[in-house]
Amino acid sequence: MNLHDIDMIEGGAETQHEYYEAIQSAINSGMGWKMQGSYGRVMMDAIRTGCCMLGHTQSTDYYGNVIPSRDDVQEGTPGSYEYVIEMHGQEWADTMGDLK
Repeated sequence: MNLHDIDMIEGGAETQHEYYEAIQSAINSGMGWKMQGSYGRVMMDAIRTGCCMLGHTQSTDYYGNVIPSRDDVQEGTPGSYEYVIEMHGQEWADTMGDLK
């Protein structure tokens, strides 16, 4: 997650694709979970709708709660790679899955 991602999440994204890529980067870095509560809510909403998946590794939020990795959740459930495929297709899942 970098300043560009923050700008995209805060309203600078011109497309949905840019917006969700920035959210996925925030999730993957783990930094987004430690920021103000609105970031956590945005990331969870993106995960629930299948626009984004959990990160490659576990993270912790501001309060020390563990955020599981995409491999820690059951296949086909929110946060998993398979759920993103189900909701938005293989190409979208591959794009989100390949982000750092």
